[in-house]
Amino acid sequence: MDRQPRDEHLMGLALEDARDAASAGDVPVGAVVARGEEVLGRAGNAREREQDPTAHAEILALRQAAAALGSWNLGGCTIYVTLEPCAMCAGALVLSRIDRLVFGADDPKAGFAGSLGDLVRDPRLNHALEVTSGVLADACGDVLRDFFRDRR
Repeated sequence: MDRQPRDEHLMGLALEDARDAASAGDVPVGAVVARGEEVLGRAGNAREREQDPTAHAEILALRQAAAALGSWNLGGCTIYVTLEPCAMCAGALVLSRIDRLVFGADDPKAGFAGSLGDLVRDPRLNHALEVTSGVLADACGDVLRDFFRDRR
């Protein structure tokens, strides 16, 4: 499968997880970690459900992928996230040695993959990720806008 259709398919799975998170009262962000087309981990935000400030979709999906591989080193993997990762999640991506980040919507208020900073490509660090942004950006942004509109 070519990269673009695979990226859109796997981002679609992340969107499902984002919608599930919203249904549970969490900010609708979803993440999928894959090696090629094999899904190794997927999750939606669970901060409210777990009362855990680190229960971001990316962190939960990374944990699942590491468990599936039996290694913290996720080289050869790609993470698909509906929203540009925050500083905590961007740092976790670098530390996991994941190869590639694909995200949907930009996060101008908290994003650290190009918006507020660019931790995932900082040349001072010992690992940098390839980044593809804007995959299904409208759908990813709509899930967030709908969630916050309904909260107002």
